[in-house]
Amino acid sequence: MNTLKTMMLLAALTALFMALGFMFGGPGGALIALIFAAGMNLFTYWNADKIVLRMHHAREVDARSAPEFYGLVEQLARRANMPMPKVYIIDTPGPNAFATGRDPEHAAVAATTGLLNMLSPDEIAGVMAHELGHVRNRDTLIMTMVATIAGAISMIANFGMFFRSGDDNRSNAAVALLAMIVAPFAAMIVQMAISRTREYGADRAGAEISGNPRALAAALAKISGAATRIPDPVSEHNPAAAQLYIVPTQISQIFSTHPATESRIAALEQIARDMGDGTGYGTASFDVPPASGRRSALNPHSRS
Repeated sequence: MNTLKTMMLLAALTALFMALGFMFGGPGGALIALIFAAGMNLFTYWNADKIVLRMHHAREVDARSAPEFYGLVEQLARRANMPMPKVYIIDTPGPNAFATGRDPEHAAVAATTGLLNMLSPDEIAGVMAHELGHVRNRDTLIMTMVATIAGAISMIANFGMFFRSGDDNRSNAAVALLAMIVAPFAAMIVQMAISRTREYGADRAGAEISGNPRALAAALAKISGAATRIPDPVSEHNPAAAQLYIVPTQISQIFSTHPATESRIAALEQIARDMGDGTGYGTASFDVPPASGRRSALNPHSRS
């Protein structure tokens, strides 16, 4: 059923893409849009992780460059009986994280320096277990594909009037203007149908993997407010990318691509009551190199 729903939602985005093509170029435009959408789906399938990671200027780390953080992800992956994903850090103050990749064998997880600075190791473990939950549930491919196609829809809608030629009819101009306004919101509606249910599923999977649902709940409480206050250049440029994050940014709050944080915390508290308190992952801070190459503890109270 989950696979069927995914395919239906992708078909809806493709149909919307074709409708825009028809509005701006007639039958020929619709055909071009279909070919473009098919090509985009194929390209995104093989390059989903590269697209998203490049978009965020993420840098890959390993057991030598970030031993604590990498080791934590490695431990969680073993607990989940999953292949070890590639691990990335994004140098930005906004606290957030995401997972990407077409399947568990080609997955990557990323966290921002803002998140690593703000949370305790237990809470970071909860967040990264949530992201591994997305990988295990095979959410990452569809989320990245939807973000890519929705971004393309917004781009075509915004520039659609410039592609119209030889037609100054006011009614056609009104249709084009309507498409420019409605299409991005229609794409976001489809995104909402995908990401809201998947976030609850990843929260539950993360609680199971980490064994500590209350740590994930505490992390969500800490980072949700900060993520909406601190500007995020990537989501400001491409709002469709915000659905990938564990908590909404200021941009994605407008479109409500995530469930209410309070509801997620309440669900995690219920999971904690059902399974009992989990074991922690210790209290040591993570020490990873910043982009400049100088080592600095990812802790707001540490000294460089």
